[in-house]
Amino acid sequence: MWKVPSSLTKLGAMSFPFFFLTQHGSTEIMQFIRGRLTEWQLELGPLIIFSVGYPFPSQGIIERDETPMEKEIALLHRADFEFSHIFYFCRKGMEAIVEDEVTQRFSSEELLSWNLLTRTNVNFHYISLRLTVVWVIGVVVRYCILLPLRVSLAAIGITSMIVGTTAVGQLPNGRVKNYLSEVVHLTCSRILVRALSGTIHYHNKENRPQKGGICVANHTSPIDAIILTNDGCYAMVGQVHGGLMGIIQRATVKACPHVWFERSEMKDRHLVTKRLREHVADKSKLPILIFPEGTCINNTSVMMFKKGSFEIGGTIYPVAIKYDPQFGDAFWNSSKYNIVSYLLRIMTSWAIVCNVWYLPPMVRKEDEDAVQFANRVRSAIARQGGLTELPWDGGLKRAKVKDTFKEEQQKNYSKMLVRNGSVGSLSAETESD
Repeated sequence: MWKVPSSLTKLGAMSFPFFFLTQHGSTEIMQFIRGRLTEWQLELGPLIIFSVGYPFPSQGIIERDETPMEKEIALLHRADFEFSHIFYFCRKGMEAIVEDEVTQRFSSEELLSWNLLTRTNVNFHYISLRLTVVWVIGVVVRYCILLPLRVSLAAIGITSMIVGTTAVGQLPNGRVKNYLSEVVHLTCSRILVRALSGTIHYHNKENRPQKGGICVANHTSPIDAIILTNDGCYAMVGQVHGGLMGIIQRATVKACPHVWFERSEMKDRHLVTKRLREHVADKSKLPILIFPEGTCINNTSVMMFKKGSFEIGGTIYPVAIKYDPQFGDAFWNSSKYNIVSYLLRIMTSWAIVCNVWYLPPMVRKEDEDAVQFANRVRSAIARQGGLTELPWDGGLKRAKVKDTFKEEQQKNYSKMLVRNGSVGSLSAETESD
């Protein structure tokens, strides 16, 4: 029976200076300690196991065959139909029931090694007394020291955002107003990033979105917008809210040309597209920030991009965001936690560490429709961020699978059974329908 090695205690002891340094911005020393932490994690990760016979979470519950379904069906096509062929469908069905590749993207990513947070130790056992003492010290540091500081910084940042944008909004339109608006947004965003003890690494800054363009990024959390505005200003697109969020929206739109829609307008696709096109046509306005997935994914994959963002026209600036879950889980499971609970979890984590890659700008080709263009941009983001590319709609988090998807699979199965044509011709027939 395995035990957590005593050297893991050093991991916790080394963690505390890192989080204080992150809070106060000592970047060079912080990077050195973070490198040492990574070495300890690599050394200790394989030694912390769940229990005898259970695999590591990253390996999944079952071992899948990576061969695409179309090729497997083609292999079965070589022989006459036999009743044993039904075991292929049984296996696929059991795999989907036990561990499908979609619903697991809507829950927090599991870790190989424990990061001393209570919320991530569900699967870890055999924790020593010394490690428990380190964990208790960590709780005191996170809740009694870091949390009050972070809440104070967040309150300062939000108040400054409301007051600053309201004051700037009273000025006449012009260069002075635009300049002051960018200063207020950047300053307040950086205060809010400090409130999260954020350590963000921006890569390829020469590809940063330009005015009159559209910035699209993978979506993990509401703080994605703060992460990006920490390095540049954007015009946000979203639905009008009430409460504190509504106050912030009404204040910021006075100083910056954000695009807010009423709930009834969001359902009118043509109206939304028209307003976005008008914004993009004005090259003096800030780039639009859009998350085409339409929902938060747990930062292990990129799901289907809605084509609406790619029908507007203009230049697309892809951005890949990848968080480091060892220091804190940035994913927002909106079906499990409300926004207040989520922010509390974020502010009681060790830190928010992430990498942001600005990819080269992309434009739609002449022979390319909006769906193909969206898939090309999604593939580029997935490759750069080391994320799994999935064709499924993120709306499956709350909605059922569309009947058209079910019918397509049923036709594939029936074609194999009756042996009337190939899978490729079936796909062509499905598209023509």
